[in-house]
Amino acid sequence: MSVEIERKFLVKGDGWREKSNGIFYRQGYLSLKKEHVVRIRVVGEKAFLTVKSTSKWASRMEFEYPIPLQDAEYMLNHLCEKPLIEKKRYTFESGGMTWEVDEFFNENAGLILAEVELTSEDQSLELPSWIGREVTGDSRFYNSSLIRKPYSKWTDDSRQSSVDSR
Repeated sequence: MSVEIERKFLVKGDGWREKSNGIFYRQGYLSLKKEHVVRIRVVGEKAFLTVKSTSKWASRMEFEYPIPLQDAEYMLNHLCEKPLIEKKRYTFESGGMTWEVDEFFNENAGLILAEVELTSEDQSLELPSWIGREVTGDSRFYNSSLIRKPYSKWTDDSRQSSVDSR
């Protein structure tokens, strides 16, 4: 069993862009139940099936397994709920931590989130200058929520409140 402890933040500015070349991610969900989600993800030429439990602030159970790329592509195209999540992930080191910045496309274009995995919820964290408001625990920013209500469908007030706090 694996526990994922992750904090999420909105990103401000473009200072992070020059730090890494990104890799394209394509992912979809076979199950979006409140108690758990089942995700299919393709990263480059690799594919994974992931099961995640309900989040308790920054922590949740996570089980991830490699699967054949051809199987993943079929499930994304024919079995997963739409729209799919398409994003480019940039990974780099800052303050002794590995940061991942996700730049979303298509229905979620305009949304850029940073996340960092921790060893404990109370671990101290040095925030890079391009980090904006923390959104850990705000379910609107979960990838599984962006399937049901993509960023492009958010009201102007809702979108503005997330931008203003960057």
